Amino acid sequence: MTKLALPNVTGDLFVLDPEMLEKGLEGSRQSPRKRIILPIHREQSDLVQRMLNFFQPGTYVTPHHHPNESASETVFVLQGSLGLLIFEESGELRSKHLLTRGSLIDIAPGVWHGMVILEADTVILEAKRGPYDDTDKHFASWAPAEGEEGAAELVKEYEKLFV
Repeated sequence: MTKLALPNVTGDLFVLDPEMLEKGLEGSRQSPRKRIILPIHREQSDLVQRMLNFFQPGTYVTPHHHPNESASETVFVLQGSLGLLIFEESGELRSKHLLTRGSLIDIAPGVWHGMVILEADTVILEAKRGPYDDTDKHFASWAPAEGEEGAAELVKEYEKLFV
């Protein structure tokens, strides 16, 4: 099984120091998915989910939305760059946003979105309401699922949108 996340942090204080940053980056470099999450919320049941996402180019983030009415998603880029894509429900591209170090975007519930990683060792802080369960995220029927035929080609199409 592919490791999706590092263990949740523990204790009453978390500091992203160079050692922890490198651990996350190395995890993303070694992952067949080319990404890994470090949950910085202490319990999966926490009502505010905070995660560091470590990415490498070529990873496929399946377009999705969060249907729960209080599930806004905030993304802050700590390093690297990515293209955030906003879609209509039909799958038509509505807008694209280049996010670089220091960029922040907040996505309302129900908005279809995906991303493409444009730079090696990209790291984002993501925050949204929890807890995460099987009702939290719906994947687009108009896009291939992760690992399906066509996913790698779609990543390349998305990358071209930011050249």
